[in-house]
Amino acid sequence: MGSKLTKRAEDYSKWYNELVLKADLAENSGVRGMMVIKPYGYAIWEKMQAELDRMFKETGHENAYFPLLIPKSYFSKEASHVDGFAKECAVVTHYRLKNDEEGKGIVVDEKAKLEEELIIRPTSETIIWDSYRKWIQSYRDLPLLINQWANVMRWEMRTRLFLRTAEFLWQEGHTAHETKNEAIEETRKMQEVYADFAESFMAMPVIKGTKTESERFAGALDTYTIEAMMQDGRALQAGTSHFLGQNFAKAFDVKYTTREGRQDYVWATSWGVSTRLMGALVMSHSDDFGLVLPPKLAPIQVAIVPIYKSEEQLQKINERVEVITKDLRAKGITVKYDNRTTHKPGWKFAEYELKGVPLRIAMGPRDLENNTAELARRDTLQKEILSQDNLIGRVEGLLEEIQTALFQKALDFRNNLITEVDSFDEFKQVLETKGGFVSAHWDGTAETEEKIKSLTKATIRCIPNDAVEEEGVCVLTGNKSSKRVLFAKAY
Repeated sequence: MGSKLTKRAEDYSKWYNELVLKADLAENSGVRGMMVIKPYGYAIWEKMQAELDRMFKETGHENAYFPLLIPKSYFSKEASHVDGFAKECAVVTHYRLKNDEEGKGIVVDEKAKLEEELIIRPTSETIIWDSYRKWIQSYRDLPLLINQWANVMRWEMRTRLFLRTAEFLWQEGHTAHETKNEAIEETRKMQEVYADFAESFMAMPVIKGTKTESERFAGALDTYTIEAMMQDGRALQAGTSHFLGQNFAKAFDVKYTTREGRQDYVWATSWGVSTRLMGALVMSHSDDFGLVLPPKLAPIQVAIVPIYKSEEQLQKINERVEVITKDLRAKGITVKYDNRTTHKPGWKFAEYELKGVPLRIAMGPRDLENNTAELARRDTLQKEILSQDNLIGRVEGLLEEIQTALFQKALDFRNNLITEVDSFDEFKQVLETKGGFVSAHWDGTAETEEKIKSLTKATIRCIPNDAVEEEGVCVLTGNKSSKRVLFAKAY
């Protein structure tokens, strides 16, 4: 399987980059800042997508698709929105190429200039709200609960596979409501959906909260977030849900006839998660040997490797494994039987360890004689020999146990990295020596927030939903404060 990974303690960033490449999750493409998601990586994304899509539909949402290209004029209709994305937009100006008359290859046909430039979507609010203007006439058309699975482009200069790329995959929900309260309820509901997914499927604990004004989504009145903690003590924003008020409805003239017969603007939300979750999954659980995947998102939950010296032995193992595989799949467990003759068992063990397969079963001639199998779990690297009669039930139980254990380990780690401080000296010391979330009072001003960021590179990750009211003073200015917020250095 090639050279060993750099250890996390030596160089966490290098470890991450090597792991993404060696585990066959993704690689850099021929286009700067854009990645190729390889089949194994995409299989994990498909599992994420399937669970999220199910959760969205269970909460009443439907999928649709909107254009990749957005007229430039649409962006100018909502001022704060365009300010937020202007520096990240890729612009299409021409629609045709031609052969160079001097034989220098293909050039842009200068006669094929578009009358209006088109923006490759950095997000889809503008093009979607242009459609909603035609779809919404009356309160009977509300609520409108739409989700889109798509790719977007935000021109990034400093990229890292999955965490920050110029093009990435995501889903974006866009909803319209009769009342402000309904829209806020929707925004909070989707934050809960994201948190449930992160914790129940990714085994990644998150803190739910709201963003400060300077950290909100461009055009939002409130942004609700889920924040996770990676193993290097840096935070990662894992999903956001935005209350947009009536800003986009007014910008695109989306009115409806109320129950009382008057005209009013609808209330809006948007929410999304992206392939950044892949990076979060890698960094939440993996170790110096490779990926560690929670069973609920592992493309292969159980890998079975035969150990044999002759074709006759292999044939007997094949026959036994066929029964085991059928029984496991009947339980909804994904199994790969790796009886390739091109690689030795030790190579296969290393491959499945690197790729984070939760359970590995090894079976040889002695196991056939004794009716046993060797079972190895990826998260703890523990092995056990057990009777084949108990194998199916043990596999089922262990997959559940691993899922729970990964969450608990990550939760304990995260909780140990939440530190309350009351002075700026403490604040700086914790960031430099311990990392993680720093719980501190803040005076509520953007100036103080920016000053702390410039001095420490730490940002306010969120104002936790469960933050309690308590009298205090700002960690930097000494001005009055009513609650603590969470600061951290972040991806």
